Amino acid sequence: MLYETPRLSPADHRVLAEVADMRSALRDAVRQAPTKWTLDLRRHLTASAIAASNTIEGYEVDARDVADLMDDAQETVDVTEANRAETVAYQQAMTYIQSLHDVHDFAYSKGLLNALHWMLQGHHHPPKPAGQWRRGPVFITAVGDPHATEYEGPHEDDVPVLMGELVDWLNTGDTDSDPLVRAAMAHFNLVKIHPWADGNGRMSRSLQTLLIAREGVLAPEFSSIEAWLGMPGHTWDYYRVLREVGGAVYSPKRDTSPWIRFNLRAYHEQTQSVQHRVNRSNRCWIQLDERRDALGVTERQVTALHEVAMTGRVRRSRHERAEGISEQQALRDMQHLMRRDLLTPVGNTKGRYYVPGSSYPQDVLATAAARHTIRDPYESLT
Repeated sequence: MLYETPRLSPADHRVLAEVADMRSALRDAVRQAPTKWTLDLRRHLTASAIAASNTIEGYEVDARDVADLMDDAQETVDVTEANRAETVAYQQAMTYIQSLHDVHDFAYSKGLLNALHWMLQGHHHPPKPAGQWRRGPVFITAVGDPHATEYEGPHEDDVPVLMGELVDWLNTGDTDSDPLVRAAMAHFNLVKIHPWADGNGRMSRSLQTLLIAREGVLAPEFSSIEAWLGMPGHTWDYYRVLREVGGAVYSPKRDTSPWIRFNLRAYHEQTQSVQHRVNRSNRCWIQLDERRDALGVTERQVTALHEVAMTGRVRRSRHERAEGISEQQALRDMQHLMRRDLLTPVGNTKGRYYVPGSSYPQDVLATAAARHTIRDPYESLT
């Protein structure tokens, strides 16, 4: 038996309607924007999701370093080998998830879920078995007390049957529910079954992202709420709601309404955040493009300047891959921007990146750094 999808309250329905309106507007805005910076935005959103999900599990890698590792797993980035391995593994799984968004004969299966788990956790196998159900009990330890059990998963003998139920539900269950609600329930049921020895949290968040991506309203990169979940205060709330709603043991008759409300707030606030970033990014691109002649740069070099504004830095290697140019062409672009004091190098040759120089337009940086306010959609309804 699985945890059931709850009946939504009038407030839930209003929040869902607002999310739908914002996502539709965001889709239109991205379609109208220059392709170059929207590709950069998609890369940033994917990197932020990967960084946040790994942070929840205790692996700390800056989203900008994640973006560099996404381009090249061997990129010279100052991270530990453990953090590099976790980042590359998650990026591999996320890339596959994103590629599934428009597969016409797609179906969920135990094999698919185990394959995704292998992508995430295969580098830990065999000490921590990957791509196969756990063969023993599982206990979630309370924070700060290694002897206290916060949650005990179902018996290992019950896992295959429960996963069969979940796969059936993923394919045919609650199809009248809003896709965002179904995605949240998929996350909850998978993390409560806890079918693997390790990596259950990341797999559950990945499954939620996959269901949202399959909805098809937005490109897959815009579909994850992992960046929101990875914020410190939100991470604490995430664990609290999982604990309070799920119970101390597998209890599928419990009311899941608070979990759905938590997720609807996450969808809403994450969409607000992405919309603000799209607006800032678009304004920065226009400001840079309009003064291209005055700055003495090409459109290709504007792309590098735009990335610097939005993320704080750019690497020669990423500029090379993003523009599809040779190493020498990318190096000449960086040297030209340095000569005009638009960029300043930081670090040695292999690990070097570039930050805004003394002549970088300050109004563009101000636009990129513009503050915004995120509202809790439920507070605005009271």
